[in-house]
Amino acid sequence: MYEDQGRLRFLRRADDRSKQPRRHGVSLLPSLFTMANLFCGYAAVVHTLHTEYETAALYIGFAYFFDMLDGRLARLTGTASDFGVQLDSLADVVSFGIAPAILSFAWGLKSLGRLGWAAGFLFVAAAALRLARFNIQGGSTDKRYFVGMPSPAAAAVPAATVFAYPEGLQDFRAALPALAMVVIPALLMVSTIRFRSFKTIDLKARRPYTVLLLVALGIVLVATHPQIALVALAYAYLLSGFIEMAVTRFRHRGGRLSGETGEHSNASDPPLRDTAAG
Repeated sequence: MYEDQGRLRFLRRADDRSKQPRRHGVSLLPSLFTMANLFCGYAAVVHTLHTEYETAALYIGFAYFFDMLDGRLARLTGTASDFGVQLDSLADVVSFGIAPAILSFAWGLKSLGRLGWAAGFLFVAAAALRLARFNIQGGSTDKRYFVGMPSPAAAAVPAATVFAYPEGLQDFRAALPALAMVVIPALLMVSTIRFRSFKTIDLKARRPYTVLLLVALGIVLVATHPQIALVALAYAYLLSGFIEMAVTRFRHRGGRLSGETGEHSNASDPPLRDTAAG
């Protein structure tokens, strides 16, 4: 009897919720940053068409900054929504797919003809596939890692390279090595190589004073030698995926060897999972 009454109350509450009007509209604050991200991608394309490659690369960097803020603001203010997720992905396709591909083609791959624009399209397609995979993997993921290189980090590789050498490449022999600048990040975006997400860093935890000193040193390097510092950061993150993969394989191989020889191995270490970040 009591179970029937409880079930009836539950059905009544569900029916009342279904009769309530659905909320329309969007959360303004995080959406403003998403639109700023989209604008920066569009501006990068416009400046590329005017052969202002250095400015175009800067706009991709600004898009990176706005992309970091919109999701965090949505979570902090409790305004995260499916609409915001989809809008953010569409903005990312423009800012971190189309814009860096067009910039790379106009800056140095144009002399390669069809090979150059094919490499650019590969980058756009990989960015779109990467974002689609990220969206459907959302819930059950390990937030410590991304599976595949994140599209903003992949876009940072050609953007930082162009920012460091905005004169461009006119000779096709010089442009051939530049294909790697586009193709390698594109392939890494759709790969299963893990990259650190840095989302689990506890900013409230106490750290040694040397950490602040390193942060200050990084700020000084970016302020005094921005071209060198940004290129170093972009390519260091690209290489970090291969380093992470090598360390993981070394640990797994070491675990098998210790098991075969009967040595004691640390069974309390959790297995590493190849899942994307949330």
